Amino acid sequence: MKHSELSIASRLDRLPVGRFHYRLIFMIGAGLFLDSFELALAGSVLGALLAEQWSTTQLNAWFISATFMGFIIGAWTSGILGDRIGRRYCYQINLAIFGLASLAAAFSPNMYVLIGLRFLMGIGLGGELVLGFATLSEFVPPAKRGRLVAFLSFIAQSALFVAGACALWVIPNLGWRWMFGIAGVAALIIWGLRKSMPESPRWLASKGRFDEADAIVSSVEKSMNVAPLAPSHPTGPAAAIETAAIGDLFQRGQRSKMVVGISIMITIQICLYGLVSWLPSFFVQQGLGIVKSLQWNTIMSFGGPVGGLIALLLVDRVGRKPILVCAAICAAVLAAVYVSLTDEATLIGVGFLLISSIYTVVVVGQAIYLSELFPTRLRMRGTGTCSAVARLVATMIPFAIPAIFAAGGIRLVIGIVGAVLLAFALIIAFVGKETRKQPLEHISS
Repeated sequence: MKHSELSIASRLDRLPVGRFHYRLIFMIGAGLFLDSFELALAGSVLGALLAEQWSTTQLNAWFISATFMGFIIGAWTSGILGDRIGRRYCYQINLAIFGLASLAAAFSPNMYVLIGLRFLMGIGLGGELVLGFATLSEFVPPAKRGRLVAFLSFIAQSALFVAGACALWVIPNLGWRWMFGIAGVAALIIWGLRKSMPESPRWLASKGRFDEADAIVSSVEKSMNVAPLAPSHPTGPAAAIETAAIGDLFQRGQRSKMVVGISIMITIQICLYGLVSWLPSFFVQQGLGIVKSLQWNTIMSFGGPVGGLIALLLVDRVGRKPILVCAAICAAVLAAVYVSLTDEATLIGVGFLLISSIYTVVVVGQAIYLSELFPTRLRMRGTGTCSAVARLVATMIPFAIPAIFAAGGIRLVIGIVGAVLLAFALIIAFVGKETRKQPLEHISS
């Protein structure tokens, strides 16, 4: 049988979802869970460092900025290398960098060393987030792609609550260093388990390596006890292999996708690192003790997996655009309500709903929608570039937030986040393209 990029893609798309797919979700999801755990622990750790006077608000800002700078490098290089040498190899490199740096962070002698190690962690974290969701999207059938990628993201977002709950016990009893140690050891264990993960057949086919792609797809077909599926597209002679460059992302047909992609990522950075990761520090500076602050943060952080669950249930039923627009508007409205509240129970409840709405945007926007926009040859470059641009913008957030907080408190911070969410909803509504249940090759054509 003659092979082409379309025939490999169509065979993958018509496979029933089975053990192979769930094993892949586990291998990718374990790494993304640890990434999210590492990101989520930052807020609790920084709050503890302030309480212990081991750090200052300004040094905490440098810690977060170091994370962003690492993200920029990790996202950019992983985007290029992921399209050039493959998804699998880059994935393992990123996890190793993150795991080793996290282990070293547990032994930091001072805040300056911890900031430097956080930069290295950021490189691994930025690359992992670029590659993970996009890689799974290349393996799963379009009819269930949104749901399965949302399930992967649900696994990752569950780390938000787990990290908060873990910090609630670990930091007061064992100290903040153990949070980094736990993440580092777990990352190296997952690195070993993930060595058997296959390369993306779509990527192999895009590079003209049709025999390797066919071998992987045939192996999956055999493991599922299904007969090899004939391609649904005419195969004929394979088309010439297209080269890819960063400049291709700004050619006609790709520019609007870049506008949407960058908007998604910038909005997410502002929501997560302009609000969510600062909540424990805000609570401490408003007079709450560190334990009380961590309790509030843990309850509200449960909104992370709830946002993932909302996406899981609705994304293949109503589409990407309606969910993104509605979730962004809901988050903006809840933010406006939040700033006017004074009752403790109501604050926690509305904060929980606010974080649920924000993480619905995170799951549908970053995990599902972003990687669907670009063709296979540009998928990692596209997602990586959007992520890198957004992270570059986000480097200013840690320095802006203390000034904004000093000027108007948490109310002004949340008001700005709400305005950003409304602007994002308008961009998705008028510029975004619906991708629900469409083959990746059809979306990018």
